[in-house]
Amino acid sequence: MDLLLLNVMILIYLLATLYLGYRAWRETKDSEGYLVAGRKTHPYIMAMSYGATFISTSAIVGFGGTAGLFGMGLLWLTFLNIFVGIFLAFVVYGKRTRKIGHNLHAMTFPEFMGRRFDSKFIQWFSGLVIFLGMPLYASVVLIGAARFMETTLEINFDVALLIYSVIIAAYVIWGGLRGVMYTDAMQGTIMFVGMIFLLIMTYTHLGGITPAHQALTDMVNLVPKSLAAQGHAGWTAMPVFGSAWWWTLISTIVMGVGIGVLAMPQLVVRFMTVKSNRELNRGVLIGGIFILAMTGVAFMVGALSNVFFYQTQGNISVNIANGNADSIIPIYINAATPEWFVYLFMLTLLAAAMSTSSSQFHSQGSAIGRDIYETLSGKKGGGSIMLTRAGILVAVIIAVTLGYILPENIIARGTAIFFGLCAAAFLPMYTSALYWRGATKAGAIAGLITGTLVTVFWYLFIHKAEAVPLGVAKMLLGRDVLITQMPWPVVDPIIVALPLAVVVTVIVSLMTKPPSDDHLDECFRGVR
Repeated sequence: MDLLLLNVMILIYLLATLYLGYRAWRETKDSEGYLVAGRKTHPYIMAMSYGATFISTSAIVGFGGTAGLFGMGLLWLTFLNIFVGIFLAFVVYGKRTRKIGHNLHAMTFPEFMGRRFDSKFIQWFSGLVIFLGMPLYASVVLIGAARFMETTLEINFDVALLIYSVIIAAYVIWGGLRGVMYTDAMQGTIMFVGMIFLLIMTYTHLGGITPAHQALTDMVNLVPKSLAAQGHAGWTAMPVFGSAWWWTLISTIVMGVGIGVLAMPQLVVRFMTVKSNRELNRGVLIGGIFILAMTGVAFMVGALSNVFFYQTQGNISVNIANGNADSIIPIYINAATPEWFVYLFMLTLLAAAMSTSSSQFHSQGSAIGRDIYETLSGKKGGGSIMLTRAGILVAVIIAVTLGYILPENIIARGTAIFFGLCAAAFLPMYTSALYWRGATKAGAIAGLITGTLVTVFWYLFIHKAEAVPLGVAKMLLGRDVLITQMPWPVVDPIIVALPLAVVVTVIVSLMTKPPSDDHLDECFRGVR
């Protein structure tokens, strides 16, 4: 009976997904429909698509598992996700992005930036950063879904990864962004229901809200000595200020993801899919509640899983998961919840992964077709849609390949890497494009290149978590990292690359010729 129920749930979900992809295909007639969903998207669909794209298995499985390590300190990321990722993104960035994007007839984030600064280089280079930088993020989302399928359905991880990827590729290639957003809205609704049930069940298991949190506080003496030596001060306390654990939590996880969301290409394009600011205003409340339910629940449950495992098995989460934080949430769900909920939560994770993966693949495909091919070749028209579809297929193949070879404990870090790269490379240029008429093409290019190169350099030569396994510094310099003095080996690139990119953008803009008044008037027509 349980197996039959599971099969029926999956079948209904897949049929609904394919139907929405088919419906989107029927409604998509041109490039505008394929790339920006026709610019007439309902506010609920836009907000849920934004939220479901933002929150994926990397948040629920990866960061939820990371909360099992770091504790409740990750809730600062929830605060930034809501304040920065929803309120500032929709109100401060979204409204101007929508209007300027409409004025310039932009259909992708790189095209928006390229037309705002009248620069083909900005468009194709930004597209290249997206296409080369996003595969790691895309692959860790796939890994999160496949890991849960492996644990729940007891099927081979490689098989789960392949099946899941083929389904996503089908409806993204078929329906374009409209297909992505329709399925996102459905998947986001499933995610919301699943996470609310999870929170209720967790507190029920642990005797209520106050007893659960008090029990977690009292477990401070169970922090492993290796973590305590790095600054871990308990699961309801922040790490010791300035310690390696503190720098990792604040600079890499909280700031890297919390700020990077503002310049995520697959999210920015959502603002250009609605016809007026009214839809964005309505989307703030919908998106805020959704993000609170997703990240807030995942982080609290991840931390509280330590209480459950200690009370039932006499051990903490990371030990139960054999050191693999990515396995904490799947193991907890299978151990602590009834079988029917395990199936519902599997659909929640599949929905979370599909909604994010589909947007990632669409962004990579449009980067190849619209931003790189059209810009460099000068050819416009239907050919770019065909190449976009081919680019989506290539992006899927790359992500699946990485999913097979990437190590454990990679989900949260892989997400933070791409968010940090987008913040450093795009955010200074993007903010200037919206609010500073004096920003110049040269300034935008200088900031874009500075943010990109400093981030890559930092990961290769200074940030220990990536520099050591990559081995480039060891090969060229004979040592693991260029700077060994603390705290630099644990300081995330965003702390250095983003301020440098801002300074370079401003200085070069002040030293070079501003855009013409006619061009600026066209960009800011109707902007208030």
